[in-house]
Amino acid sequence: MNKYIKYSIGIILTAFALLTLFLSSSVIFDWFGIRAKEGNYVFFVVVANFVSSLLYLISVYGLFTNQKWSYKPLLVSAILLIVTQIIFLIYVNSGGIHETRTIGAMFFRIAVTSVFAYLIHKNTSLNSEKKKNI
Repeated sequence: MNKYIKYSIGIILTAFALLTLFLSSSVIFDWFGIRAKEGNYVFFVVVANFVSSLLYLISVYGLFTNQKWSYKPLLVSAILLIVTQIIFLIYVNSGGIHETRTIGAMFFRIAVTSVFAYLIHKNTSLNSEKKKNI
């Protein structure tokens, strides 16, 4: 993997992970009064985002230590988010109280997670192919 691509992906994913970790933990643990500002948050969605943020950080660690598995935590996160989105949509259709922006935010998070998983997998696969050819 080109080291500039690797570090760019790693830095962006780290920033995304830390932002997600801060925001979700702030709602879960009611830090800085953020819970009140979030409105009608759905707890299981916030927990899924919190778990995903930890998986993002594990993936970054794997990326920076050149592990072949570094994309797998992102796949787990994407699956978790997709299952959460399905359950959330059932919750919404059942009349559950929520913020409308959560629907779009979840689709955005699934897309971003999937793109990072693809980029890391593709670049680690290319890297291992180059090592085999040497």
